[in-house]
Amino acid sequence: MTTAQRRTEILQLLKKADAPVAAKELAAHFGVSRQVIVQDMAVIRVSTPGILSTTRGYVLQQDNGSAREFKVCHTPAQTADEMNLIVDCGGHIKNISISHRLYGRISADMDIRSRQDVYEFMETLKNSRSSVLSNATSGYHYHLVAADTPERLDMIQQKLQEAGFLAPLQPWEQVQ
Repeated sequence: MTTAQRRTEILQLLKKADAPVAAKELAAHFGVSRQVIVQDMAVIRVSTPGILSTTRGYVLQQDNGSAREFKVCHTPAQTADEMNLIVDCGGHIKNISISHRLYGRISADMDIRSRQDVYEFMETLKNSRSSVLSNATSGYHYHLVAADTPERLDMIQQKLQEAGFLAPLQPWEQVQ
């Protein structure tokens, strides 16, 4: 297999992947070193926008669905319940943000797509000295959620409402 063929196949694998693909996995698949894959990815990323390098591997962002921002409020103890509800309905939690009256809008990427991702997030949180971002705003925060269809997002909104997580927007909030 030529280098060009391998790079083409790597891109195809990323397009089909439902989860991040680690360089170590790609190296084993193609019988090359991890460093060769890292070099391949550097070349591929120049010509293919939207490839992210995460702590769990490479992800190709695909814009084949819809996205909506939800304002929610809950206690830190309900964090996993809220995120599991979203992913169980087919949502992909892209980020979290807060709208702080003093500091303005603060956002952080999340990339939560499954219950396993929720579990890993919660374990990392539990094993750190950090707390959830929404502690700065008494539990109020926003999630940008992507899904395959607007109807799926409608279902997520309904389930968040039924669970008591959906929060009303205040006049001073600037939701983008």
